[in-house]
Amino acid sequence: MNKKSITVKEVAARAGVSTATISRVLNGDPKVRPETAEKVQKVIKESGYRMNQTARSLKTSRTHSVGIVAPEFKNDFFMSIVTGIEETLKNRGYSVILCSSQESTAEEKERLKLLKEKNVDGTIIIPGSSSGKHFRLMGETPVVLVDRLVRDFRSDAVLSDNFQGSYDAVRSAVDKGAARFGFLGGDMDLTSARERYDGFMQACGDTGTAIDRNLILFGDYHEDSGYELMKKLMESPEPPGYIFISNYFMHLGAARYLLEAGRDFPGLHIISFDDLPLASFFPCISIIIAQPMVAIGSKAAELLLDRIKGDKGEVQTVRLPTSMRLLE
Repeated sequence: MNKKSITVKEVAARAGVSTATISRVLNGDPKVRPETAEKVQKVIKESGYRMNQTARSLKTSRTHSVGIVAPEFKNDFFMSIVTGIEETLKNRGYSVILCSSQESTAEEKERLKLLKEKNVDGTIIIPGSSSGKHFRLMGETPVVLVDRLVRDFRSDAVLSDNFQGSYDAVRSAVDKGAARFGFLGGDMDLTSARERYDGFMQACGDTGTAIDRNLILFGDYHEDSGYELMKKLMESPEPPGYIFISNYFMHLGAARYLLEAGRDFPGLHIISFDDLPLASFFPCISIIIAQPMVAIGSKAAELLLDRIKGDKGEVQTVRLPTSMRLLE
């Protein structure tokens, strides 16, 4: 049988349920028994069944589409989150519209206007800045924020536990003998940058580790920023033995500096926030803090689907735990 032409009746027959049950499963009806939903989803996946979205929209007054707005999509971190979002939405019969804000508030606003015109059922936003007033453009359309919180706009949000992840890594480094830290941070106006800095500082305070403010530097989460700040630290009169780097792309820039320097750094240990491709191969890496990127996306999609179905409960900010890899 041609998988592309399979009908809902055929899916129902294969799963041994009614067509109404198929519809309830696709719409995430919690009254459907988990074992039934699992059986139906398995048949849908194996058969390649695709619902007629136009007919479905006419019946439900929904488009069964969700907008995703992110600062960029060439970033592995953001794309891993999108993977979790898309997998969850696909299993519930939703399609996605991807929009890049290009790290511009003005462009972010235009992308939201477009999604509103497309009549999406909900939107997941990875904010490009700390400003959120323009998110109100979505009106009654549900919104879930990912990775960062914003000012002037309240909605459900899913983030990593940035504070605890940073705190635990610094405590682990101190247990290994770290006594003098450098810190490369991002824009402190961003939730993730602030929480990682706070976790770092709290761990230093709790362990009695002295802080040299000249070794605490801030950039913008991009590669060139990491390069320049690492250069400044390592060319200072007394470079630190341990350096905490707040995200992967700053770590990438820092690694580029170390490689271009053309010499060994035997006393240097790096703590990196983000476990992305090649991170464990960078020079002097000691501890990597990994975010549950796919799980973040999946959880954001689940919260959004609940809102689309009419959940009027309290706004939630969910922080998922990080994990830590020790490489020495």
